[in-house]
Amino acid sequence: MKLHELKPNPGAKHRRKRMARGIAAGQGKTAGRGTKGQGARQGGGPSQYFQGGNLPFFRKLPFKRGFSPLSRVRYQEVNLEALTELPKDAVVTPEFLAEKGLIRDTRQPVAVLGRGKIKTALTVRVQKVSGGARTKIEAAGGKVEEWKPAKKEPRS
Repeated sequence: MKLHELKPNPGAKHRRKRMARGIAAGQGKTAGRGTKGQGARQGGGPSQYFQGGNLPFFRKLPFKRGFSPLSRVRYQEVNLEALTELPKDAVVTPEFLAEKGLIRDTRQPVAVLGRGKIKTALTVRVQKVSGGARTKIEAAGGKVEEWKPAKKEPRS
């Protein structure tokens, strides 16, 4: 078999419809657009949000209030139930959590939340710990150290 002998499967290729090329072409005169009206005109047809003259859905909704702050901090959340299998006196840091596969990115801040029970004493050193998680960790004999990364020096 040579390159020039390759052919597509029968029925896989279709001829393009030649619109508005006379009556013999089968799509002459109105070219499949019907007669007159908005859809028959060039560039015609309603906009994407047109709903037959009714008040469009997106206009019925109340206006979006406020704004989304650009400097919003998104925390990676880890629940206590994920920390139950850790060895005693382990130090839980973002690097440790990433190593265990509990978070994805060590550059984003981590928040420990209080769902689940913990029996081993752990030292938790992350950016944020919820109140419920803090009481459960300390009740199990562990410590909570909220850790703030060093701020970058401004360029001069």
